[in-house]
Amino acid sequence: MPRVSAKFVPCFLTDDQKENRVEISQELLASANGNVNFLKNIITGDDTWVCGYDVETKMQSSQWMGKGSPRPIKARMSRSKIKVMLVVFFDWKGIVHNEFVPRGQMVNKQLYQEVLACLMDAVRRKRPELWENQTWMLHHDNAPSHASLLIRSYLAKYETSVVPHPRYSPDLAPAHFFLFPKLKTTMKGRRFQTIEEIQENAIRELRAITACAFREASQQWKKRWERCIACRGDYVEGNSA
Repeated sequence: MPRVSAKFVPCFLTDDQKENRVEISQELLASANGNVNFLKNIITGDDTWVCGYDVETKMQSSQWMGKGSPRPIKARMSRSKIKVMLVVFFDWKGIVHNEFVPRGQMVNKQLYQEVLACLMDAVRRKRPELWENQTWMLHHDNAPSHASLLIRSYLAKYETSVVPHPRYSPDLAPAHFFLFPKLKTTMKGRRFQTIEEIQENAIRELRAITACAFREASQQWKKRWERCIACRGDYVEGNSA
């Protein structure tokens, strides 16, 4: 019998949660198949920590060695305590809005309402056709700050449609399966001494992501709905379905 490594997942999903993932994936897939502009109208986003130092992946730290050479050794390192929280929203064309959370603050419902106000202004300026036709839709996860009554009332006030997202499903959120890994992989193994240096390099890496990559991520999102349905609601990472 071969040894098989365990697959790490965000949480152990219940049958009801798997069913909900399938139902939402089916709903979104049907919308995408029935409307060629559905995915193009969605602006999605989330927040993440960006560290002053993040450990390299095994692939990044690998080296070319001659035959018979001793295996290279590196000391085990941990993430830096210097970090800043980044909030990003994007669509199939690219970044729509990004900002850094002030030090000492967390993304609570009051701060998130301020972020959404900035996002709406960015949509009006950068995606005028979506704003004028009121066809843009917001996608975010079910974090308490996102799902609060304050935020739901705020979005209803501005008649902003919200794309449903199943709970405990980062594998179905483009920020988590595409943008944040792409941003952080390029910054792993590099040391930044100050918050300002972290911010400067994070913005530089965001701007370096090509328009083609955003378009591909949009289509990858659709494929993940298909895979979620095929594997009956299980997490799509690590599944061959």
